[in-house]
Amino acid sequence: MMEIYTTRKNGTSDTLELCGSAEKGAWINLSSTNDDEIAEISEVTGFPAEYLKAALDEEESPRIESDNGNTLILIDLPEIIADGDDKIYSTIPLGILINEDNIVTVCLRNNVVIDDFRNGRIAGCNTLKRTRFLLQVLYKNSQYFLRYLRSIDRKTNAVEDSLHKSMKNKELIELLGIEKSLVYFSTSLKANEVVLEKIMKFKQIKMYEDDADLLEDVIIENKQAIEMANIYSNILSGMMDAFASIINNNMNRIMKILASVTIILSIPTMIASFFGMNVPLPFQESPMMTVALFLLSLSIAITLGLYMLKKEFI
Repeated sequence: MMEIYTTRKNGTSDTLELCGSAEKGAWINLSSTNDDEIAEISEVTGFPAEYLKAALDEEESPRIESDNGNTLILIDLPEIIADGDDKIYSTIPLGILINEDNIVTVCLRNNVVIDDFRNGRIAGCNTLKRTRFLLQVLYKNSQYFLRYLRSIDRKTNAVEDSLHKSMKNKELIELLGIEKSLVYFSTSLKANEVVLEKIMKFKQIKMYEDDADLLEDVIIENKQAIEMANIYSNILSGMMDAFASIINNNMNRIMKILASVTIILSIPTMIASFFGMNVPLPFQESPMMTVALFLLSLSIAITLGLYMLKKEFI
């Protein structure tokens, strides 16, 4: 899908409007695109086709590069993938291409960051101010990382509450999924940080005073997201270790109880087995022998059971 936007004057304010062609100062957004659209945009804007295709590979790492006045900024942005009733947090590459005339954004799928721009939810958005537009995308991306990290924290707390009530495999699998999401986020945020630091020194991107302040804000937000991801990862690792210890302790306790019950039940069996052998024994002809053996076995079993309770074997 290809959409072309440009900024129009609307009285005293600027508005983002759809337009039919890639005029100078336009923003071209590509998502779920194809080779024909890429070839068309490459011809119209002058961006190399390999730059436009870079973000279509989910394995691409964030980076920045420039050639003949065409600059590619590749970053990772967060996304939520629905899996039935569950939500999986992951990351996806976003390519931002800038030259003297246009801005192009390329992504495999529609995403929340670009949707905010498309729907006019970003104040001060102007496609003619290409550097400012780039930094606004980066800032909004960092904000969504922070928002999703808070959602992950709330989800972790909910799973923890469920585990306190019953330790089922479902909750443990959810914790593993959360841990995987945090690894994705942490890796992407650190890679984005490298790109942000390079932008500060990148001469091909013209930076004005207000832009430098906004870039500093983006770096601060990104660092905050990195710290938050690290904190949540450490908390989650500690929680999973604690629950693993609890599960092992419960299993050991159950095994101890079963072993104790086996020992207690073996006493009557041992006593009865003596009188089940074809060997003459004292009082075996007595009519009260059965009752006596029962009472003897019961008393020994009770005594042994009380002793184990006192010693906390059970």
